[in-house]
Amino acid sequence: MPMSTPRIRPAAEIAAAPERSGHRLDLPVRLRRNRKADWSRRLVRENTLTVDDLIWPIFVMDGKATRTPIASMPGVERLTVDEAVRAAEFAAKLKIPALAIFPYVDPARRDEMGSEALNGANVVCRALRAIKAEIPDIGLITDVALDPFTSHGHDGLLEDGRILNDPTVEVLVRQAVTQAAAGADVIAPSDMMDGRVGAIRAGLDAAGFEDVQIMSYAAKFASAFYGPFRDAIGTAKTLTGDKRTYQMDPGNGAEALREAALDVEEGADMLMVKPGLPYLDIVWRVKEAFGLPTYAYQVSGEYAMIEGAARNGWVEGDRIMLESLMAFKRAGADGILTYFAPRVAEKLTAG
Repeated sequence: MPMSTPRIRPAAEIAAAPERSGHRLDLPVRLRRNRKADWSRRLVRENTLTVDDLIWPIFVMDGKATRTPIASMPGVERLTVDEAVRAAEFAAKLKIPALAIFPYVDPARRDEMGSEALNGANVVCRALRAIKAEIPDIGLITDVALDPFTSHGHDGLLEDGRILNDPTVEVLVRQAVTQAAAGADVIAPSDMMDGRVGAIRAGLDAAGFEDVQIMSYAAKFASAFYGPFRDAIGTAKTLTGDKRTYQMDPGNGAEALREAALDVEEGADMLMVKPGLPYLDIVWRVKEAFGLPTYAYQVSGEYAMIEGAARNGWVEGDRIMLESLMAFKRAGADGILTYFAPRVAEKLTAG
C-alpha cells in the first residue's frame, strides 16, 4: 500500500490558531528581533566601516601625464608623478586619510645594490614632494625595502644567493631617512630583516625626524598572494629564487607574535599583517596581544580575485568588496590598505 505524503499546513492556517498548532516555541530569547529592520540592524551593529579606516596604495612611475593599466590588477594603474598628485587630490576630496606609495623603477636604474633607493630624486621622493606641495594634509606612507630597486628583485642585499641581514639594514636606514627628508609621514619597512625597526627609529631620530612614524610590516608572510603586486612594480620576471629565508612561513602563528613583539620593543608606532584575509587570525592575535594600532594589507592577489570574479559576473562585486573589508574590522584591524579604497570611500560617502 503506497505511503501518503504528510500534509504541511499553510502558514496562514498555523498563524490563525497558534495555540493549537504546536508551532509557537517558548523562546524568551529571539535573536532575530534585532535583525527585523534596517534601523535596528544599524543600532546593534558591532563593527562599522568608515572612510577613516582606508589607506590607498598607489604605484608611481617616471614620465608625465600617463596612466598605465596593470593587467593582473583590473582597474589599477601605474601613475606618473603628476597623475599621482591628481590621485591624491581625489583621495583628499573623499577624505581618505593616507596613501601608501610604491614605485615602478625603470629597469635601467636597478642594480645589485638597489642604489636608486638612496637617490633623493628617485620617483618615490619626487612623488612625495609633489603631493605634499599641493595636498599637505594627506598622510603619505612609504615602503622601505629594496626589491623595486634591485636587479634581482629581493628586498635586501644578495651575496652568493643569500640575503645579508645587517648590511641590508644599514641601507634601509639610509632609505628611510631619504624618504623622510622628501616628506614621508610614515615609514613602513616591508623587508622583514631582523632589527630593522630599531635601526630605522634610531636613524630617523638622529636625522631630526622624531615625529615620523613607523608602521612595521610586523608579520609579512611568504605568500603566493603577491603575484600581481610584483607585476605592478616590475619584479615578477626579475626575482631570482624566493623570499622564504626572510618572509614568514604561512604555517606559523606564534612566530608572528614574536616578530610583532620585537618590533614593539624596537619602537614601532603601528603594526601591520600581510596578506589580509587569509591571516585574519594573526590580525586578531596581534591586536589582542599588543593593543597598538594594527593594520592589514588586502594584497594584490586578494584584490585580483575579487575584482576578477566580479567582472566575470561570478560574485556581487560591491557587496563582496565591502564584506571583505568589514571582516578586517571584525578581526580587530584599525585600518586596511586596499586598492578598493576610492571606490569604497565613494560608496560610504554616498551612504
